[in-house]
Amino acid sequence: MTTPLSSIGGPAASAAPAGAGSGDGGLRKAAESFEAVILRQLLSSMRQAKLGDDIFGSSATDNFREMADAKTADSIAAMRQFGIADMVEAQFRARVGGAQ
Repeated sequence: MTTPLSSIGGPAASAAPAGAGSGDGGLRKAAESFEAVILRQLLSSMRQAKLGDDIFGSSATDNFREMADAKTADSIAAMRQFGIADMVEAQFRARVGGAQ
């Protein structure tokens, strides 16, 4: 049985200090990477909602935009402003803590 994310969004989710997680096998980094993947998908969906034709568009421009979006998503995830990484980290930390 799994624990829903909504039940861990309370004070325990924000109790971990910013520097915590260095000795846990990369749980913090994995949570940030997961948040970055979600943000990449969000940015990709936003790019697909075009309001007009791109007169300068090409496959090279599309590739560059994809790379820029990936870097932007990584930077936003590193700032941890959306809270996705915090919730994922808290949920897995509870699982690891309960198993030990």
